[in-house]
Amino acid sequence: MRIDILCKPESETRGERALHNVRKALDELGVKAEVHLYRDRRKMIDHRVYVAPALVVDDVVRVAGRVPEIPEIKSFIVERPRYVQRLRNVA
Repeated sequence: MRIDILCKPESETRGERALHNVRKALDELGVKAEVHLYRDRRKMIDHRVYVAPALVVDDVVRVAGRVPEIPEIKSFIVERPRYVQRLRNVA
């Protein structure tokens, strides 16, 4: 799973808050994912996002223009059941 956070170079705090919320949601669910924070206008335009920050999960823009909350991020991850690791006891 790949999660990208797109933000403008001057909006550092909102991008950092989004990154913190994504990492916290991943830790709570026990899911491993690639997380990238981009501070690049060109990358935003490539994804057709014009308001920052934006959350992109596997090349699909999920949230744009606000910092997503942790339960909302969890719902995006749970929608993709193949990435949720289930622990099983093996005899």
